Amino acid sequence: MEKNNYLATERVSKLLRQFAIPCICSLVISCLYNIVDQIFVGNGIGYLGNAATGVIFPITVIGWGMSLFFGDGAAAALSMALGRNETEDIPKYIANSILCSFLSGIIIIAISYGFGDSLLLLIGATGANLSLAHEYGFIVFAMMPLAMVQNTLASIIRADGSPRYAMGAMLVGAIINIIGDPVAIFVLNMGIKGAAYATILGQFASFLICAVYLTKGKTFKLSLSSFKLDYSLLKRIMALGTSSLFTQLSIVVITVVNNILLVKYGAQSVYGADIPLAAFVVIMKLFQIVLNIAIGIAAGAQPIVGFNYGAKLYGRVKELLKLILTWTAVICLFCTVLFEAVPHLFINLFGADSELYTQFAVQCLRIYLSLIVFTCVQKVCAIFLQSIGHAKASAPLSLLRDALLIVISLIAPFLLGVTGIFWAAPIADIIAMSITAVVMVRLWKKLCQQEGEANASQENTPLVLQPSHKGTIITISREHGSAGKRVGQLVAEKLGIPCYYKEVIALAAQESGLAKEFISDINSDENAVMKNLYLSTNAVQSAIVAQDKAIKMIADTGACVIVGRAADYVLRNHENVVRIFIYAPKKYRIKKVMEMYGDTEAAASKSIAHSDSARSAYYKNISGRDWNDPHGYDICIDSSIGEEQAANLICNYINHHNS
Repeated sequence: MEKNNYLATERVSKLLRQFAIPCICSLVISCLYNIVDQIFVGNGIGYLGNAATGVIFPITVIGWGMSLFFGDGAAAALSMALGRNETEDIPKYIANSILCSFLSGIIIIAISYGFGDSLLLLIGATGANLSLAHEYGFIVFAMMPLAMVQNTLASIIRADGSPRYAMGAMLVGAIINIIGDPVAIFVLNMGIKGAAYATILGQFASFLICAVYLTKGKTFKLSLSSFKLDYSLLKRIMALGTSSLFTQLSIVVITVVNNILLVKYGAQSVYGADIPLAAFVVIMKLFQIVLNIAIGIAAGAQPIVGFNYGAKLYGRVKELLKLILTWTAVICLFCTVLFEAVPHLFINLFGADSELYTQFAVQCLRIYLSLIVFTCVQKVCAIFLQSIGHAKASAPLSLLRDALLIVISLIAPFLLGVTGIFWAAPIADIIAMSITAVVMVRLWKKLCQQEGEANASQENTPLVLQPSHKGTIITISREHGSAGKRVGQLVAEKLGIPCYYKEVIALAAQESGLAKEFISDINSDENAVMKNLYLSTNAVQSAIVAQDKAIKMIADTGACVIVGRAADYVLRNHENVVRIFIYAPKKYRIKKVMEMYGDTEAAASKSIAHSDSARSAYYKNISGRDWNDPHGYDICIDSSIGEEQAANLICNYINHHNS
């Protein structure tokens, strides 16, 4: 609660500095491995060396994406488990994510070594750079499993409350790589193999430092039994890590498509296949640094934005949005001026052993990065939308620019030759930014409206739990339209115990500082993919934790009925709980919904499908189990026999259960 008050009361500019700067540093450090290699390879070997490392880049990004898939998923699961004070599964979350990350690395090695040069040619290698790509890649691939585990561990260590330790581990590896590259390439004359060995040496050092942390974790202690695969926990980890995986896979697709196009159209130009490929690799490294700074600002702001939005402090949310966009625009405009004014400085930094290469690279750098401010602002807006739970808008926007870039890259070379591939970036930026601007203007208007409504109604009546006695806690899960809430109320009346439904939300709001409407909406109608993205946000995790605490607090008061909110799962370790599932035939439920809400038959059918899908997705996300699996309940009742009769059946079971 103290942290929540801090997020709601401290100056937003101070909060943004505190949260965003470490995030920016971590992301920039993570870029250094590839960028440092690029600089020393370019100067020591030439542009063919840069082209070769560019060929290997998509495979390393796949590894990075898989490590974040398991690492960020486990980190989110760990944070939620800590918030709920349910620490028994934390070692399994961590061990399972480590094991799966390692196994994914083994699979990448097997595929990369198994397909060999054929794979490299498929993703953009040429006859001139193939041997260099082979020498570099086949060394880097060997460290893939441990490098992926290190990256997974970094996410977990940050979630365990030690972000500086994680950043320190990455920094040590980067420094070793920075020192190792010139020594191996220039002193030991190892060529591109030296760059590869320096890279894996740095990765191994980072891995060792992160592995040592496992012996002194703040919230967990691993044992051999922790590494036994638990598929229900894995499903939850993967659901929470999905957005991280998709982000990395989009980079892979763009890189591979561009590699292939650059080789094809470059071969038809005076520049040949390798010069455009090498130039693209260098430009993408510069692009990556600037983009990571922007993403660091937005990602660092996520917990602040999410909490204030959930607490209905819309004025602070608007202020945060303005600050995030201002910081991003200023930094990107400054970088744009440098790129346009002194492009030779950046190109020469990565080596320039050909006048033709320098000429082409300078021209294309100016083109490709001319509107990087649009790129970054558009990505930041997508992250902001995710922070406030607008998954339906954030997911398409986050992929919009990348999808446009691929499509335009396929078309532009027909008109402009090989440089058309670079012109695709500013064209995609203009279109993506225009669409994003429309979405954000609408959001701003909505925030202004919500701010006015929130100021007009300040409802803070504290909830007082009803008195009860020691006895059975009855949880009721129900299909939409099955009258499960009414059945629960009847059971409570017959047994003389309290019934809780909306009261769970009110109590969670009191405990967390979040708005009741926000907590209520965490179980709103969404498809499964959007729900996973939405539930992975910081504010929603806080809401889920607060709701779980409220349910446990209610259960601690004694016998009662709790309707919905996955109470059966939340109280899975609580004594004397009876779990009920209420269902009914579709026709019966449609009729009920039509009676209750005045819907048409078609609208009622659609409402039932959406609500049941949302409840199922929510339950699956937080528990890893199927919501409507009868094996998870003590009784499943068809409420079409009548609400009174269903309530009587439950009461008879409870009386028998207590006898």
